[in-house]
Amino acid sequence: MSTSIYDQIGGAAAMDAAVDLFYRKVLSDDRVNEFFDGVDMERQAAKQKAFLTMVTGGPNSYTGRNMRDAHAKLVARGLDDSHVDAIIELLGETLKELGVSDDQIKQVAAIAESVRDDVLSRGKAD
Repeated sequence: MSTSIYDQIGGAAAMDAAVDLFYRKVLSDDRVNEFFDGVDMERQAAKQKAFLTMVTGGPNSYTGRNMRDAHAKLVARGLDDSHVDAIIELLGETLKELGVSDDQIKQVAAIAESVRDDVLSRGKAD
């Protein structure tokens, strides 16, 4: 049996550190930080931790909206592929800083890519 990415990178403690560092990067990046104006970042970080935990094979406690609904207002404000690219890049930088292997970063990036069309409200809704 293979170990989940979640367990490989260090479980809950590593996920907490990753999301905290990730949002520090996001909020200081002029390519994407405007989309977080007025957002309760503590709540946002908790949702992101639950989501990333679930998609990396950890315990599923994610109760947030689906990607399409959660990002619809941002798409209306101009969210596009360049912003998704920036978020995936920042996530990769974060994981690299925390000592996650390139192979694991590629796996996480693939998971992020798999929801791109839903985040950007493209294609068929599930």
